[in-house]
Amino acid sequence: MLTNLRIFAMSHQTIPSVYINNICCYKIRASLRRLKPHVPLGRNCSSLPGLIGNDIKSLHSIINPPIAKIRNIGIMAHIDAGKTTTTERILYYSGYTRSLGDVDDGDTVTDFMAQERERGITIQSAAVTFDWKGYRVNLIDTPGHVDFTLEVERCLRVLDGAVAVFDASAGVEAQTLTVWRQADKHNIPRICFLNKMDKTGASFKYAVESIREKLKAKPLLLQLPIGEAKTFKGVVDVVTKEKLLWNCNSNDGKDFERKPLLEMNDPELLKETTEARNALIEQVADLDDEFADLVLEEFSENFDLLPAEKLQTAIHRVTLAQTAVPVLCGSALKNKGIQPLLDAVTMYLPSPEERNYEFLQWYKDDLCALAFKVLHDKQRGPLVFMRIYSGTIKPQLAIHNINGNCTERISRLLLPFADQHVEIPSLTAGNIALTVGLKHTATGDTIVSSKSSALAAARRAEREGEKQHRQNNEAERLLLAGVEIPEPVFFCTIEPPSLSKQPDLEHALKCLQREDPSLKVRLDPDSGQVDTLDRTLGDKRHLVTVEVEARPIETSSVMPVIEYAESINEGLLKVSQEAIENGIHSACLQGPLLGSPIQDVAITLHSLTIHPGTSTTMISACVSRCVQKALKKADKQVLEPLMNLEVTVARDYLSPVLADLAQRRGNIQEIQTRQDNKVVIGFVPLAEIMGYSTVLRTLTSGSATFALELSTYQAMNPQDQNTLLNRRSGLT
Repeated sequence: MLTNLRIFAMSHQTIPSVYINNICCYKIRASLRRLKPHVPLGRNCSSLPGLIGNDIKSLHSIINPPIAKIRNIGIMAHIDAGKTTTTERILYYSGYTRSLGDVDDGDTVTDFMAQERERGITIQSAAVTFDWKGYRVNLIDTPGHVDFTLEVERCLRVLDGAVAVFDASAGVEAQTLTVWRQADKHNIPRICFLNKMDKTGASFKYAVESIREKLKAKPLLLQLPIGEAKTFKGVVDVVTKEKLLWNCNSNDGKDFERKPLLEMNDPELLKETTEARNALIEQVADLDDEFADLVLEEFSENFDLLPAEKLQTAIHRVTLAQTAVPVLCGSALKNKGIQPLLDAVTMYLPSPEERNYEFLQWYKDDLCALAFKVLHDKQRGPLVFMRIYSGTIKPQLAIHNINGNCTERISRLLLPFADQHVEIPSLTAGNIALTVGLKHTATGDTIVSSKSSALAAARRAEREGEKQHRQNNEAERLLLAGVEIPEPVFFCTIEPPSLSKQPDLEHALKCLQREDPSLKVRLDPDSGQVDTLDRTLGDKRHLVTVEVEARPIETSSVMPVIEYAESINEGLLKVSQEAIENGIHSACLQGPLLGSPIQDVAITLHSLTIHPGTSTTMISACVSRCVQKALKKADKQVLEPLMNLEVTVARDYLSPVLADLAQRRGNIQEIQTRQDNKVVIGFVPLAEIMGYSTVLRTLTSGSATFALELSTYQAMNPQDQNTLLNRRSGLT
């Protein structure tokens, strides 16, 4: 019988496809003395970073710019707000591509997976490195689908700043709130870009108000749109009182002109801009004491005399303090507003040295890096993305993995450019690198130069902790922030097509687990795999006697609460506690009704007898079987995941959408009005929402969108539970 494997995958996290060989990674070789860029045939690209025509700069200056000139940013937003299109325009205007990629055409740089191009969405984050006006920008294009929330989470924690992209016709949407909360969690300064100003229904005022009301943020209006929807043709720079107009005859948006606003040409626009600039100055002065003093001392009589540079510096400080967010606007699809957005990224978002990371003081100048993403390449093997916080990383460098407590060697160092990579000799603090040759490093691991370096950092942290009377665990001080991974809510069973493919399947699953920490894999005991308990007695007697009690608890707990009776011998418990708890956890992973994990249960060990020489495996097996018997005798309920649902639909299609949700056991909480659309907010069981996207598109002629997020677990009613159990047992 073939071995089945059960995969636990969260409802809001991608399972990276096993078609890894679709990722083409081109190697660009370059001599340090004579640099000759090679352009891969698969992509129409410009020259290497910093190379313009035949102008060859020093390789060192290209690879390692000053840390003040580095920007590590991410682009985040709700699905279909235009993140990937914005990224494509950024790459084009920065000189890295010679043609404009389009999501609908399936030729974008960052969506290089076949599945992404087929669906027109971003699944996994692609790192892109480019230069803009003397700045090195490392950019992460993250997914907007709620299914891939963890992919966003793992990238946000290594960024110094972020660009939040909004659909100007929809404002703040469901997933926007999620990614905004994630950015708040990691204290990431951000700027807002109101995209799709050319779209029918676009409203600058509405989008700004939704940021203020729903995100509880203070928007700083650095730009005003010139026209909206079909009349949108440019923007006004409020800080400099200039208008930026894009040439309507230009196909790529490179041709635009910047003109000062004059009373004779644009009296109304000048008046509106002056009022907006005065309001901006007052708003920034309220948030920044240094700027307030400057304004009161020198420019209180006339704000027009205040230099733009002084205002920009103050906005930079306010953005870093996260007391307000700069707001810009444009249309990525129509190639308007991207160049000013890039200027704002370099001007207002922080460099790595402007972010405060407490752990850096323990490492001094030693290497400290975080492996925040793992990809598997068919030729190169595991590719590990690293954020370097301190020190220098080089090829052939031996590094120590604190999480795995192992030493590995980096064979090669690459600069990431979506699916293309440039080999480099070294990389310093503040940068994001791609390493080759690490066999055991997984997503979320902390990397240092050596074990002795980690111990030295631990001693420094301990001394500082004693001074400040803090009782931090040593591991917590050394390990960088990991990803919080909720328990799985979605399960599926897979098996290889033949027994000969079993090793290939196991290897693929191991690779996927290194890439994706939310992916859980275990062998299904009901599928006929070999029983590995060692039952050979030999000259030893393996005897275990246990008595356990299973009871429900009122508080929600995914893991079983384990308790021990006072009568248990402490010495006996000390040597066998790990084996006992392993047995309990193993039993609770597979409940008696559907084989799903048990939750909201307390297991109490009342008695324990172990014959000398009994193996820990036998102890775990005995405890596990005893717990399983107790659970079978107990009263049980099937819990099902309940999802928060938000559906955005046109008024004309509201009735069929509500009728369909009623059939899916949906519970509607409220119906909001957003521009010309209705937003349905409620709860629906996850089991009823499978294939919902296809049904929704059919009901609304493809015009509606929806977002899902796990809310909680709820007990099924007895009738639905009996129907489910009968169906599983084959009775219906």
